Amino acid sequence: MENSTQESHLRSENSVTYESPYPLYATAVSSSTRSPHHHRIAVGSFVEEYNNRVDILSFDEETLSLKSNPNLSFEHPYPPTKLMFHPNPSASASARKSSDLLASSGDYLRLWEIRDNNSIEPLSVLNNAKTSEFCAPLTSFDWNEVEVRRIGTSSIDTTCTIWDIEKGVVETQLIAHDKEVYDIAWGEAGVFASVSADGSVRIFDLRDKEHSTIIYESPTPDTPLLRLAWNKQDLRYMATILMDCNKVVILDIRSPTMPVAELERHRASVNAIAWAPQSARHICSAGDDAQALIWELPTVAGRNEIDPMSMYSAGSEINQLQWSATLPDWIAIAFANKMQLLKV
Repeated sequence: MENSTQESHLRSENSVTYESPYPLYATAVSSSTRSPHHHRIAVGSFVEEYNNRVDILSFDEETLSLKSNPNLSFEHPYPPTKLMFHPNPSASASARKSSDLLASSGDYLRLWEIRDNNSIEPLSVLNNAKTSEFCAPLTSFDWNEVEVRRIGTSSIDTTCTIWDIEKGVVETQLIAHDKEVYDIAWGEAGVFASVSADGSVRIFDLRDKEHSTIIYESPTPDTPLLRLAWNKQDLRYMATILMDCNKVVILDIRSPTMPVAELERHRASVNAIAWAPQSARHICSAGDDAQALIWELPTVAGRNEIDPMSMYSAGSEINQLQWSATLPDWIAIAFANKMQLLKV
């Protein structure tokens, strides 16, 4: 088989590369285990105009190849800020067995159905603007793994919105922060956290919507927090990153305000973080120094001088990374026009 932009083969035993005609940002790995050695991976273009694209790739773990299927490539309005497959396909009442659901954020929250007959259909466009046909841009979203009918979105209009996607209605909308909200992550079924340009990490419980708990604030006032990752193996821990900062801040929600660790070995700004899907003590970070670092957190909290246990260098600044429970041995990173799978 020939190499082309549609197909990339293993160049070394530790990485597989897909090369796109476009710069890439958003990536997602399907949770469907329908085919044990073939995995779907979605990649979204990052072109600063209205017309963008999402491509669905097939990763074959046995031949270590990535192929795109032209039938599963579709146009997306504006660059998707995030892509995420249904986290638990067997748990959804509305998901048919012959399909996989993909969500995307941008101007709106959109749902797409990927069918096994190699077609993709737009399912719904969810707009929470009550007074206008226009919606404030969505910066991110997270799909609830326990209550899979729920997706929470974060927006530049300071709000977080919880959607019931099966009914297509807003369950609740909260003014979450004083400034733009940049990321959102679910913990338990009714508990989520968010980070904002106001420099705070806040936790919300849907049983008490009037109150939130601030568990961390940027040491320099009004330094935005860009990303949030909640440790699904140990919900006491979460990680966040600051704008234009080379460190990853590890938080223990039992002891707010003071980080339990600060990982400071990147040589430029950190752009993305992801906890290991099968270990509570491992996390990966990637950034403008073109490096992806895997860290093992000590069992005894010590804030400084933690070195990464492994390091990978990419061709240019890494903008995005995903560490999926479906592919725990591989980390997906996006840089320039490439999506690369790294063997852990």
